[in-house]
Formats: sequence, C-alpha cells, structure tokens
Amino acid sequence: MAETKYNFGMIGLGTMGRNLLLNMADHGFPVAGYDINPDQVAGFEKEGEGKPVKGFTDLAAMTQSLTKPRAIMMLVPAGKPVDNVIDKLVPLLEPGDIIIDGGNSHFTDTDIRDKTLDSKGLHFFGMGISGGEEGARKGPSMMPGGDKAAYLTLKPIFDAIAAKVDGVPCVTYIGPGASGHFVKMVHNGIEYGLMQLISETYEVLRKGLKLDNEEIYELFKTWNEGRLQSFLIEVTRDIFGFKEPDSDQYLIDLIKDQAKSKGTGKWTSQVAMDLEVPIPTIDMAVSMRNLSKYKVLRVKAATVYGDEPSLLEIDKDTLLESLEQALYFSTVMTYAQGLDLLYRSSISYGYTLNLAEIAKIWRGGCIIRATLLNEIFNAYEKAPSLEHLLLDESVQTLVNETVPGMRSVVASALTAGIALPAFAASLTYFDAFRSENMPSNLIQAQRDYFGAHTYELIGKEGVFHTHWTPLPGKP
Repeated sequence: MAETKYNFGMIGLGTMGRNLLLNMADHGFPVAGYDINPDQVAGFEKEGEGKPVKGFTDLAAMTQSLTKPRAIMMLVPAGKPVDNVIDKLVPLLEPGDIIIDGGNSHFTDTDIRDKTLDSKGLHFFGMGISGGEEGARKGPSMMPGGDKAAYLTLKPIFDAIAAKVDGVPCVTYIGPGASGHFVKMVHNGIEYGLMQLISETYEVLRKGLKLDNEEIYELFKTWNEGRLQSFLIEVTRDIFGFKEPDSDQYLIDLIKDQAKSKGTGKWTSQVAMDLEVPIPTIDMAVSMRNLSKYKVLRVKAATVYGDEPSLLEIDKDTLLESLEQALYFSTVMTYAQGLDLLYRSSISYGYTLNLAEIAKIWRGGCIIRATLLNEIFNAYEKAPSLEHLLLDESVQTLVNETVPGMRSVVASALTAGIALPAFAASLTYFDAFRSENMPSNLIQAQRDYFGAHTYELIGKEGVFHTHWTPLPGKP
C-alpha cells in the first residue's frame, strides 16, 4: 500500500494546534501534527480516531509525510521559540515549501522572518488566529498576511475551517508583510479595551447598586439579546452563573483580582504611540491590568484612604438603562480607536488594509465578534476611504443616542468614588475628538517659552518663535 500523504502539518499540538488540525480533518483534509511531548501526540491521535490524522514526535518524519509544496504551521510561544523552530525546520524543507506562523508574534519579528525565509526560497506568512479553543475546533477568524501566493495555495483549507457568517468564511488575505500579525495585535488591543469596560460595568453593578451575581447574570443575559450582543457579553453572562461543583459558591468570587496578559495589548499601545495615534481606552485597559498587580499596595492604600464607595444616588432602573448606553457608547469608541490605528498604520507601513473586509471577518469566530461589527462593516463598505469610524452617519446616530447615558454613568460613578478609567477615557476621547478648538495652543506656547520649539499661527504661513521674557509691562 502507498504511504499516506498529508495536506497540512502542525508544529505544536497544544489546545489551538490540535483543534485546528481536527477541524481540518473534519472537512476531509489529511493532516499531520508534531510535538516534542509524546502525551500531546497520543492525545491528538486519540481525539482524531477515525479521521485522516497522524501524530509525530519526529519532526523530519512529519515533514516527509506531507504533500508538496509542504505547508507547515507553527503554533508555539512568540519570540525565540519561533526562531528555534524555524532553524530546525528549514533544513528539512525545499524551495517552494510554505511556513505559517499562527501564533501571536510581534509584527516586527514577522517582517524579519519573512525576508530571511524568502532569501532561502521558502514561502512564509504570519496569520493571526482568534477564537480560542472552541473557535479553533469549530471555526476561527483568521488574518493571514504576507506571501499572497502561499496564502492562495492554502485558501481552500482556510475557507473550509473558518467560522461562517451568512455563509461567508471569516478569513481573508490581509495584505503584504507582517500585516496579518499587525491586525491580530490590534484585534487583541480592542479585546483588552472591551474586557476592561465590561469589568468596570461589573464594578458599578456590585459596588454602586450592590447587585448579587444572580442579578448580574440576568442583566448580561438581557443585554446579550439586544444591541450589545457579543461573544464577550455572552461569556460574561455565563461566568456570573457558574458555581463551584457541588457548591453554592460562585467561582467569580474566589478569583484573585490580579489580571495577567501576554503582551499584545502593550504592543498595541506602543505602536500607537510610535505612530502618534490616540487609543486612550486601550491604553487605559493595559494600565489597569498593570495596576491590578499592585495588590499589596492597593490593600495598604485601602486602609489609609478607605475603600467603601457611596451607593449611586440614582434610580436603579434609570441607572441600568444609562449603563447599557454607556457600555455601548464606549464599545463604539474602542472599535473606533482600534480601526483608526489600522487606518493609519496601513498608510505608514504600506499594508493597503481593507477595513470593510477586516470588520467582516471579525463578525464570527473571533473573541471580539459582536453585532456592532455589522454596522462597522457597512460603514467601511459604503465608504472604503472613510478616515474615521465616528464620521460615518449611522455610527453618529448610535453615538448621539447613547452619549447621555454615558455622561450620567461616569458623573455618578466618579462622584461616588467608583473607578471607571476606561469609561472616562472613552468619553473624554469623544469630547476631544469633536472639539474644533483644543487647548493645545497653550501647550505650543509653553514649549516655545521654555524650549524655543516654535509654533504656527492661525491664518499665517510659516513657523514662529517669541522671546517670552521679560514679559512686557509686568514686574
């Protein structure tokens, strides 16, 4: 009998790698997987029993089992581990073979790897993958960027395994270079912002209204049936309904209030700073994860300054209505900031990003999927060169409908001593964005005063500098 050949290889049989391969096998593609851990390989083959799958602990053997051109995806931790795998893999490949980095690599690393592997005659592309364990198994959202010819070779596989919305696969070619990993990074930055906003909503509910977990569960259940419908609202609902097995104790009440991260939110903020793009909601979300780690200091501060906010002096039903508006408003602001970063990075890096296509593939499979993305898709579909999401007429209507609730919630919560940093950042971003005249003229005057940095004048061409001291007519 002829030896079985496999269409796709995977390096790393952890949760994501294993489930992606099983997803491919479900759609009739013979697949092979490699892992240094024999238990991972055995587990993969057990789960794939009866399907066209094969596990390997020998990388060379796995590589030789693939049809040509060989297509191999890496799903290993970002950074040096990716380079180590590439170093081991390259000697086993031939010109024309394809390497895909499916992890959360920093886009600058992807650029370097792309050029290095191209010089060896190998095709390479970075592909962001979102959806977690369930998404990988049942249909993720995928963001491939880089070598377009390599992507087109594998397009039938990716189209088959991707999540579908209205029958359309949630995968598209993103653009050249490291654009796939860049878009996934910004996706994760938006995710940070949304998660922080939801956690602040929880803070209002438990501290400002003293609602219990069951009441919060019912509220998120209701919200998930309306315009706030999203994956994150859905999982939040489920969290507030989950009790420890054989116990009446809610698990959420046992979890430490110290949030961790893997770096993609920080990278988003860093790049935005480099490109001079304001994304304050996302920045604040990153900062709050860092502040959450100050547990010992926060406990000390609570004893010094107190930690008992006042109850919100507002009717409960009125507050809940306003809170729904506030969460929706700030959600719009978070997407708007992330998409603005994509718009401007596309110009700076030559990515030629299609924001309508990106919004479309985010509608299913990924962590930030939400009903709102239909509105966002429509905005960029009808105006591909739209400079900013907040300039779309339909989005303007949504913002104007919800900003009153946003102002009410932020004002009431801050007065009561409840911290809403991401909510406040969203509101002040909006208020500054719609300001025809910001106070930045004073900043320019200050810079010129102490550093001779110059300034520009209204209605007059040129760059100017003033000797501000001594002040005429002043002592």
